[in-house]
Amino acid sequence: MSNASLLTSLLQYKTWANQELFAELQRLDPLTQHSELHAALRILNHIYVVERIFVANLQGIKHSYSATNTAETPTLVALQQAVQETDHWYLDYVAGLSAEQLAERLIFTFVDGDTGCMSREEMLAHIVTHGGYHRGAVGRIMAQLQLAPPRDIYTRFLHEDQPQRRKAR
Repeated sequence: MSNASLLTSLLQYKTWANQELFAELQRLDPLTQHSELHAALRILNHIYVVERIFVANLQGIKHSYSATNTAETPTLVALQQAVQETDHWYLDYVAGLSAEQLAERLIFTFVDGDTGCMSREEMLAHIVTHGGYHRGAVGRIMAQLQLAPPRDIYTRFLHEDQPQRRKAR
């Protein structure tokens, strides 16, 4: 498997995991579970903002963010739509990259003003791992509410996406 195809698979997994998590968050009652829903939205908005920052970094353009979250908290519906659009951007972006482009290192500025230097491949891997880490925190919020969070694991995605793998020998 090439690095590009692995990144594509991981980004597809991220898209799937986001869809599952947003669907499960619909179960939270915005009145009686307001603080938990708000905390989950803050975490998910942080993921989204970081991903948008890296969209700009990957394109070598400036972004408008001065922090890794926004002052306002979006609604669940608005955030879900924005995350879906960003997930699709990443899938389209990686589909058009050559091995040379994946390896190319880009210099950018973090929101705290420090300089960063990462390859496109490293940036894309960061997006996948960063989101997984924080989706886990949202899963803990759900578990504390006695709601089973989605099983956000790569092996589950692969076997649901390609059920013939269960029969492979």
